[in-house]
Amino acid sequence: MANDRLVTVFGGGGFLGRYVAQELLRAGVRVRIAERHPTDALRVKPLGSLGQTQLVAADVTKPESVARAVEGADVVINLVGILNGAFDAVQRVGAGNVAQAAARAGATALVHISAIGADTESASGYGRSKGEGEAAVRAAFPNATIIRPSIVFGREDQFLNRFAGLIRMAPIVPIIAGETKFQPVYVVDVARAIGTAALDAAQFGGKSFELGGPQVLSMEQINHWIAGRTGHSPAFVPLPAFASCALATATGWAPGAPITRDQWAMLQKDNVVAAGAQGLAAFGITPTPMAAVADAWLVQYRKHGRFGTRVKA
Repeated sequence: MANDRLVTVFGGGGFLGRYVAQELLRAGVRVRIAERHPTDALRVKPLGSLGQTQLVAADVTKPESVARAVEGADVVINLVGILNGAFDAVQRVGAGNVAQAAARAGATALVHISAIGADTESASGYGRSKGEGEAAVRAAFPNATIIRPSIVFGREDQFLNRFAGLIRMAPIVPIIAGETKFQPVYVVDVARAIGTAALDAAQFGGKSFELGGPQVLSMEQINHWIAGRTGHSPAFVPLPAFASCALATATGWAPGAPITRDQWAMLQKDNVVAAGAQGLAAFGITPTPMAAVADAWLVQYRKHGRFGTRVKA
């Protein structure tokens, strides 16, 4: 029975993780959230019934802690990823640690979250480690499901919210890699796909999927879209590649830098679903447009909040 299963979710306290946990809890399974700091996942506890959710301490770079976290698990999901830092340790070695532990524990399914742009030959450390992580997962757990989303958006994201905050405050907004294309995908859609794959290894195991939303937009188009939804009109200044590269190289090492050198390298390629790739349709999911949901949280960036929009009778 589905509700007899135990699913361990590494990174289940993060942005995407909380939505994945909610999908799993709704399906009636038991969920074990594995986080370096379990207190980061406390908000997940009330989403399920009494005793349905467990919190454990685990670090994907430490095999012993990973083994403890997957003990007795029927399904394992790895959501752990970083945008800066020790890419190889987390996204290659860590991914392999999780896959090996899942196999040793006898888990019947493993879902590994990678990213569009994962490529062992990537010029970016992020993209390269994601590609090598996929290879490590396949080697240890051949029937794993690998899911590669484009940029994920949602109420608590660091994508739309980050740009909206900048657009609200700055009269002049520089745009880096303005022509690079993205296919933003709604966090709820991604979570549904992950939950479905996790609980149906017979259909989705051993396959890879690329998840994107219904619109393909350039970085510049996304910024203009956000400005329009929030009622701001800054001057957008697209930076030429040489200038944005110099900025990333000179300042990317500093905390709070607008972009790192590695992120700049990733932005030199489009982040869209590849032609012929299986996507949300394979899970029976119709992708959600940004316009259908984003106003619910972008309203906070309008000059007068909810009162800044006139409503016609």
